[in-house]
Amino acid sequence: MKEQVFCIVPEGVELDGNFDCLELVKAIYGLKQASRVWNETFDEFVCSIGFQVSAFDPCLYIKVVDGHCVLVLVYVDDVLTTGSSPELIARTKTDLKTRFEMTDSGKCAFVLGIELVDGPDGSVTMCQRRYVDDILKRFGMDECKAVVSPVDISTRLISSDAATKVNAPFREAVGALMHLMTATRPDIAYAVGYVSRFMENPQEEHWVAVKRIFRYLQGTKTHGICFKPGDNIDFRGYSDADWAGDLADRKSTSGYTFMLMGAPVSWGSKKQSSVSLSTSEAEYIALSLAIQEGKWIHRLLCEILAATNETGPELKIREDNQTQ
Repeated sequence: MKEQVFCIVPEGVELDGNFDCLELVKAIYGLKQASRVWNETFDEFVCSIGFQVSAFDPCLYIKVVDGHCVLVLVYVDDVLTTGSSPELIARTKTDLKTRFEMTDSGKCAFVLGIELVDGPDGSVTMCQRRYVDDILKRFGMDECKAVVSPVDISTRLISSDAATKVNAPFREAVGALMHLMTATRPDIAYAVGYVSRFMENPQEEHWVAVKRIFRYLQGTKTHGICFKPGDNIDFRGYSDADWAGDLADRKSTSGYTFMLMGAPVSWGSKKQSSVSLSTSEAEYIALSLAIQEGKWIHRLLCEILAATNETGPELKIREDNQTQ
């Protein structure tokens, strides 16, 4: 650590001498700078064995040896390693074990709550059926009847200034759905974003809308994102917006999806911060949001491909019926 930090001697610990405090020689759990110290330590070591930090993601490390590429991705203390050479991957694992106490879990089948399922055609599917089962049981919806869509389009919700709130774990439920939506379920992005607008003062009709999302999940537990192998890397995005869809303030909602090899890798549904005076204005605002996300993903993808002298794909974003 760069700072000099002291801690009070824990109760029950006996030391030689009359000490009131101890000086820490390294970061420990609970220290506010512990996560930063861990990141600096990991970063320094990984770079010392030939990796370079990605210019677009500080948690991604890239190494090229004899035309083969290996990637290391770190999420707190979970480390994923992949690449084009099994020998290079094995060597990377060995190098990491010389510096850190690590457990090799082998081929990744479950990470960060996401299940990875290999298909007979070489495809990989990401899904969270265990998590769906858990949240359905947690909120008492494990025996509910399934519906075919997450939103009832015949019902429009509005905010309420009622003095009382619905007696239900509304915020907890929306938070649980957000975790699922951001990881593997773009199909509920709009529905979750819609109900999250009523977190301040949820009413019974808002809770009914949340329960409908759970009912949709009941029938789509195994839905996920499937990545299939292919020779040509295709990357494209789609952007759209409604116009004045919010009945309370007449603000529009932006939506976008980016597909890599036919599978969604990034998506979003967000209420716009200002009132659009025309459909064109609403569409341009949505397109601007999509371009910001698309440029970052495109640059990251091109950086990884450039490591093995491959050319990155073009960035294509379709907005309604026109290619921008």
